[in-house]
Amino acid sequence: MPEYMSTTAQSVWENCLSFIKDNIQDQAYKTWFEPIRAVELTDNALYIQVPSKFFYEWLEEHYVKLLKVALTKELGPSAKLLYKIKMENKLGNKLPFTEQLPSNNRSAVKTQEIDVPIHNKNPELKNPFIIPGIRNVKIESQLNSNYSFDNFLEGDSNRLARSAGMAVANKPGGTSFNPFLIFGGVGLGKTHLAHAIGVEIKEKYPEKTVLYISAEVFTQQYIDSVKKNTRNDFIHFYQLIDVLIIDDVQFLSGKAGTQDVFFHIFNYLHQNGKQVILTSDKAPVDMQDIEQRLLSRFKWGLSAEIHQPDYETRVSILKNILYRDGVEMPDDIVEYVAKNIKSNVRELEGAIISLIAQSSFNHREVTIELAKQVVEKFVKNVKREVSIDYIQKIVSDYFQLDVETLQSKTRKRDVVQARQLAMFFAKKFTKASLANIGSQIGSRDHATVLHACKTVDNLVATDKQFKKYVDDIHKKLSL
Repeated sequence: MPEYMSTTAQSVWENCLSFIKDNIQDQAYKTWFEPIRAVELTDNALYIQVPSKFFYEWLEEHYVKLLKVALTKELGPSAKLLYKIKMENKLGNKLPFTEQLPSNNRSAVKTQEIDVPIHNKNPELKNPFIIPGIRNVKIESQLNSNYSFDNFLEGDSNRLARSAGMAVANKPGGTSFNPFLIFGGVGLGKTHLAHAIGVEIKEKYPEKTVLYISAEVFTQQYIDSVKKNTRNDFIHFYQLIDVLIIDDVQFLSGKAGTQDVFFHIFNYLHQNGKQVILTSDKAPVDMQDIEQRLLSRFKWGLSAEIHQPDYETRVSILKNILYRDGVEMPDDIVEYVAKNIKSNVRELEGAIISLIAQSSFNHREVTIELAKQVVEKFVKNVKREVSIDYIQKIVSDYFQLDVETLQSKTRKRDVVQARQLAMFFAKKFTKASLANIGSQIGSRDHATVLHACKTVDNLVATDKQFKKYVDDIHKKLSL
C-alpha cells in the first residue's frame, strides 16, 4: 500500500473521530472507537480495521448513522465506509471481509455474513469460558439439576417469585418479566429458584443456550479478558447466550468496568429477545454503587422478593426434606423445629439434617428433648439474624411505648424519633428492602425509610442525647 494512502486514511479518520467524540459519551468512545484503525483510502472509500465480527456488528447496530454523517462531512455524499476484521490467528491467505456502509437507509446493512474462521484446537472443549465466540463448542449450562421447581415449595413468602419464575420458564424472553430479578435475604432460596428456572427451560427448550454464573466469576472473567486484551471476545461470547442467569448481581457494586461491559451485554440480549435472570440480596432501590443506567434496566421487568418463610411453609419444607431422605419423624418434633428455626430455609434444612444425624449415628430415639438440644446448639452456632419485629419491640421498650403507637400515624416528636430509629436499625441489622421495612413499620413507603435513615445520621452528628439513644439501642440489638 502506498505511504500516502495510509497517511490520508489516517487524517480522514482522525477528523471523523473528532466529530464522533463530540457526539457520544467518553466511555462509549473509548470502548468502540479508540480500538479502530484506518488502513486505506481508495476511490472515496475509507477502510477501517476492527478487532472482531462482534465489533463490526455493534458499530453497524448502534453507530451507523453517526459514522455516515462523520464520513460524509469529510468525503462528501458519495463516501463509503468498509470494514476489515483483524484476525488474531491468520490461516492461509484468506482476505478480510469488507462491508459497505449504506448510503441511504438502515435496511441495507449486513447484506452478507462475515466469514470468521474458528481457531479452536480442541473441538470437544466444553468449558464455556475459554474462547468466547466459538459457535461449534457446546456451552455447559453450569446448572444444578437438584434445584428444581418440584423441590422449591410454594408459600406466601415466595408465591409471586415462584409463579413468575414458572412463567419465565414456559416462555423465556417472551414475557414482560425480562429481566426477572429475584431478591431477598440469605438462605431464602433465590439461587434455588434461579437454577430451577434454568433447568425447566433446558427441559422444555433443549436447543436454547442457558448459562448460570455468579457475578463474582463474571467479574473475574472480565478482569482476565482485559489483561489478555480479549474484552470484545468476552462480550461476544455472552451474546451467544439465550438465557443468562447471574447470581448475586449486587457483587457488581463499585466495579465500573464490569458494570459497563454487563450494560452492553444486557442491552444486546434484551433487544434480541433473550432472557436475563438476576438474583440479589437487595432490591434495585437499595443497591449502592450501581450505575443508574443499569438500575433502570433492572426495573424494566419484574423484581420479586422472597421473604422469610412463614410457619406453615417451614413445616412443609421440613416434611419434604424428611420424605426426600426417607426418614419418618413425629409431627410434634417437626413442629418444634419449625417454630424455633425461623430465619431462613438453609438454617431450617441444616437443623433437621443435624437432628437426623444425631439420631442415626448415636442410635437415639428422636424426642422433643433431643430436638431441643440440637436446635439450641444449632442456633448458638448460627449468627442470629435480628428481625424487624424484634427491632420494633426493643425500640418501643426503650422509649416506653407500645409497638402499635410506634407504627401509628401520630406526629408526636418522641414517637416520630422512635419510629425513625426503628427504621434505621432495621436497615442496619436486616437485609430487608426499604419498601419491606416501611411496610412492616406502619405501612410507610421506601422514601420515608430513606428519609428516616438520613435524619438519624444527621442527628447522631449534632445531638449528643440522640447519639446516646442510638448507642444504647445498638448495644441491646447486638447482645
